[in-house]
Amino acid sequence: MTHYDINVRQGLPQDMQLLLRDYPRDAWPGHPNFARATQNWMRAHQMFRKLAEILEADTKGILDKQTDPERFAARLGHYGNQLIGNLHGHHGWEDHSFFPELQAADDRFERGLEMLESDHVEMDGLLDNLTRNANRYLKLSDLSPKDAENELPAILANTQAIGRFLTRHLADEEDLVVPIILHHKLRG
Repeated sequence: MTHYDINVRQGLPQDMQLLLRDYPRDAWPGHPNFARATQNWMRAHQMFRKLAEILEADTKGILDKQTDPERFAARLGHYGNQLIGNLHGHHGWEDHSFFPELQAADDRFERGLEMLESDHVEMDGLLDNLTRNANRYLKLSDLSPKDAENELPAILANTQAIGRFLTRHLADEEDLVVPIILHHKLRG
């Protein structure tokens, strides 16, 4: 399997933009094959971006002493659980159902789909790091609030890494997938 380093990737690799040139992003909303299922899939992506932004902003707020620790803990548990659980479910569905459907429709995109699945593996590691640090913070916030504060820089680093990852990955995923859907009239 070829590895495509998301940390150095500057957009979807050129060889994977074949259909994107024919179906540019700004034309998607008006395209007759831009079905509700595709729009809902992209709305899920927007929700993931927003959850990552909320977690990063909340963590900056507590580090800047602008947020009450109890409020932060509640929001970290709530929004962190939403982001992690929904991303795992979404990626599982993509990897086991959605991507194979796209692969069957257009085998030219095998490498692109392989890249996206590789991204999902990397994202799992980022989500595991956030889970570990957030759970430690939440446990320590009851037992030793001063020690809990020591987890905050790691949580901020986790949320920033997830935000950067999602920005690149979701844009690449949409730029690869939506043109395939439009071209092959899938999911209508």
